[in-house]
Amino acid sequence: MSSFWNIWIIVITLGTIFGCWWLLQSNSKGERDEGGEVPTTGHIYDGIQEYDNPLPRWWFSMFVITIVFSLVYLLLYPGLGSFKGVLGWSQESAWQKEKQEADEKYGPIFAEYSKASIVELQSNRKALLSGQRIFANNCAVCHGSAATGSYGFPNLTDSDWLYGSEPDQIKTTISQGRRGAMPGWGPIIGEQGVTSVAEFVMSLSGRKVDAQLASKGKTLYETTCAACHGATGEGNILLGAPNLSDNIWLYGGSPELIRHSIRNGRNGNMPAHKDLLGNDKVHLVSAYVYSLTQGD
Repeated sequence: MSSFWNIWIIVITLGTIFGCWWLLQSNSKGERDEGGEVPTTGHIYDGIQEYDNPLPRWWFSMFVITIVFSLVYLLLYPGLGSFKGVLGWSQESAWQKEKQEADEKYGPIFAEYSKASIVELQSNRKALLSGQRIFANNCAVCHGSAATGSYGFPNLTDSDWLYGSEPDQIKTTISQGRRGAMPGWGPIIGEQGVTSVAEFVMSLSGRKVDAQLASKGKTLYETTCAACHGATGEGNILLGAPNLSDNIWLYGGSPELIRHSIRNGRNGNMPAHKDLLGNDKVHLVSAYVYSLTQGD
């Protein structure tokens, strides 16, 4: 943070607090006169005079306590620009402390679970529940709380997996991440070519299409798409190329969305979680995800 903004924040913050103090003092001077009568402000509305009563003592005291609390808080904790506070507290250090305490408490449990294979853990309900909680905290934001996915995010409960659904393949995906890259073919084959290829691709899953366009699209498919997706559209898990013959579509299977994928390409990115979770947690969440494919 620059010196200007640092000073700006300090001035605004302290100025607001001391401004409240001034406002409090300026409105706490009304007192009763010797005759016991309350002075008025001179304002009259509809025949009613406005009295200049002093602020209630409890209200005044609570306001003073609030101001003192604010100053003490800003002395102890961050809040005045780049000043870190006397205690040196920060969100990062608090999170690190909580994480360390959690690792010390649960680390041995996770380590014990990691000694069993993913297949063996399928019969360990407690292990799967732990994996489910890890999934909820780290994976559900993309794949959904029920792991059924959404547009652009795979459904993890079916049998259609871009990179394979075997235990080791799932663990590799979670640990190392995946980066899909389908090039856009629009500039190369033109809009008519995109339409023709889309018709042929839809025919691979048994859908009704324009036979003439599909025939033209087959030739283009064999020269531009078959290398990754296979001659019959069965896909390739080594490349993460999806199966085009099962009518399961990551980005939607409507004619327009299929044409959009062919025309513009797709770039999916599954981040690696090894450094974030560690090997033991990756093993547990892999076991949980694998259990979803087994119909549990």
